[in-house]
Amino acid sequence: MTEQLRLMAVHAHPDDESSKGAATMAKYVSEGVEVMVVTCTGGERGSILNPKLQGDPYVEANIREVRRKEMDAAREILGVGQEWLGFVDSGLPEGDPLPPLPEGCFALEDVDAAAGRLVRKIRAFRPQVVTTYDENGGYPHPDHIMTHKVTMAAFDGAVDTVKYPEDEFGPAYQPRKLYYNQGFNRPRTEALHQALLDRGLESPYGDWLKRWDDFERKERTLTTFVPCADFFETRDQALIAHRTQIDPDGGWFRVPMEIQKEVWPTEEYELSKSFVDTALPESDLFAGIRDND
Repeated sequence: MTEQLRLMAVHAHPDDESSKGAATMAKYVSEGVEVMVVTCTGGERGSILNPKLQGDPYVEANIREVRRKEMDAAREILGVGQEWLGFVDSGLPEGDPLPPLPEGCFALEDVDAAAGRLVRKIRAFRPQVVTTYDENGGYPHPDHIMTHKVTMAAFDGAVDTVKYPEDEFGPAYQPRKLYYNQGFNRPRTEALHQALLDRGLESPYGDWLKRWDDFERKERTLTTFVPCADFFETRDQALIAHRTQIDPDGGWFRVPMEIQKEVWPTEEYELSKSFVDTALPESDLFAGIRDND
């Protein structure tokens, strides 16, 4: 392999990069891969989920600036590059009936126009591999679903010089593989849940699994299992850097690290598109690429 390997991870909000595929990114950085996170929105409408910061007048009045600083800290911990697409957080609508989305938010943007911004990033960075969310957004947040739509359009559009002319968007380029993050999958959740119970420990996953059954959530096809247990601590440090979004004493961190590493030492992906031959299941997002250049 003579060409520099490059990975682009497209996420909806600051903090998503640290909760979805962060250990994978840190692993690849350690191997010399260039990793770029593209964050679609500023997270301006995100709730303050850390009880220690709820009611803090400075944080509430400056949430956009605070979340940008949190992203800077997480980026440094992971060792990745990071760029913003510049769209406005749509918020998570709640209620019955659901309220309309706010005017000017990311989820209401024209998909092809929004994809143009990502096409520029792809053509400039030239990643062989792109990761994002599946058509359900991983969970049905409007910004996650829009991130899927925009990434799919940009993945194809990066080579389309009619829709996205080179004099405006840069030289055409075709990434070779596209993956969906599938870290929150049932096999992993069940394995960790049972491991905790077998050791006489309380599991935070009982309610998760019940909701899984209640909502009849469709199981995804896991194609790629990246071994990255050595970077779980880095992942957690990056997640904690998003102080407004994560309670360091909360459920995210209730499974002892040694159990995580022993029982489920990988992060999982679903291969959506590939222009190279690869055998499934994979253990490397660059499978079929390293040996073909």
